[in-house]
Amino acid sequence: MSNGHFVTPERTDLIPLPKGSELFVLPGRLPVAFDPETSEPLLLEDNPFEPGAPIQAVAAFMAPAHTSILTAAFQTADSAPTLPLFAYTAVGWSKGRFWVAAFRSDPDKRQDSDQFTPSAVDTRTRRKLKQHPDNRLIQHLGKCCLVYGCPAARNYFLGRWEAPIPTSPSCNARCVGCISLQSSGCCPSTQERITFVPSPKEISTMAVEHLDQAPKPIVSFGQGCEGEPLLQADTIAAAIRLIRQETGKGTINLNSNSSLPQALEKLVDAGLDSLRVSLNSAQEHYYTGYYRPNGYAFADVLRSIRLMKSAGRFVSLNYFILPGLSDSAPEFEALCTLVASCRPDMIQLRNLNMDPEWYLRTIGLPRSETAMGMRPWLKALKKEFPTLRFGYFNPFLTTQE
Repeated sequence: MSNGHFVTPERTDLIPLPKGSELFVLPGRLPVAFDPETSEPLLLEDNPFEPGAPIQAVAAFMAPAHTSILTAAFQTADSAPTLPLFAYTAVGWSKGRFWVAAFRSDPDKRQDSDQFTPSAVDTRTRRKLKQHPDNRLIQHLGKCCLVYGCPAARNYFLGRWEAPIPTSPSCNARCVGCISLQSSGCCPSTQERITFVPSPKEISTMAVEHLDQAPKPIVSFGQGCEGEPLLQADTIAAAIRLIRQETGKGTINLNSNSSLPQALEKLVDAGLDSLRVSLNSAQEHYYTGYYRPNGYAFADVLRSIRLMKSAGRFVSLNYFILPGLSDSAPEFEALCTLVASCRPDMIQLRNLNMDPEWYLRTIGLPRSETAMGMRPWLKALKKEFPTLRFGYFNPFLTTQE
């Protein structure tokens, strides 16, 4: 599907299901297929392989570094529950394997499933936790690693690449699809939010060791297990200064809703290297409908991007992809306007983790909106902005960048 419309995928839209992906059944939802002769949508109410048996639609939750082209096709019953906070990519079966409508959006293997050996992750995590029993931040990351399987936390304990630094138990947005805090009675959060603010010393102890020893090291404030890190700008600024007193290595990054330009300025002055700005849409009304800002506006987000760029720092857009909205003509035009005026360096193509029907109802996207298709959308963006980078992960910045 794309914006609720059934779409026949092109053969070039399909890739083998990436290793490390997960398969879901979708309760209360019947699958929609296509008549092989007419290509008309066909609702499957009975199991064609086992007559009389119940049947449910299915979807794939893809491994990191892959971006969806189409969401799963289904028809939802009135009594169906809201789907949990994952992405729901169209998946099928052919020639003895699963296929998904998607493409690999970043060649970086830092979160590929074959990069993790469970026994090594467990051993090294428990060893580091014993080495730092009083560091609350490291202890929190141990839970992220061992309980939730967070790839960033696992890489931290394995001593490589990008390490997460959650700091903020509070937020100034009420994102409908927040993965760390949901109101009672809604779909459950996929992870618990941090309940304390680590001290600058706790942060620097963890970060300096990582930046000094890891290959292509990055430390990133702003994680899925927290609120908005800019609300802890004073703590983070102090931590960055402590880090840079000890080491000049690596990249210090902030993942943020970028809502508070004055707070961001403190981090720029302290030595922040890069900023990743979360966006579900470049259109203000869709942005506001999803983020539900508290005390800031979309214009503040744009000011933060310009502030970071005026300081000569690197900016990525953490752009939540949902086929049907992301590749619609008005959204493409709005995104082009934003890129032309704010000049970010990169767009990270992240799949929106939310029930697609719930999301589209929330933001009020008209069913009449037509989509260009994700592949043509990406091709057109690359043509319009030939120096703009695309990927999935925060890049390690060398001095040349």
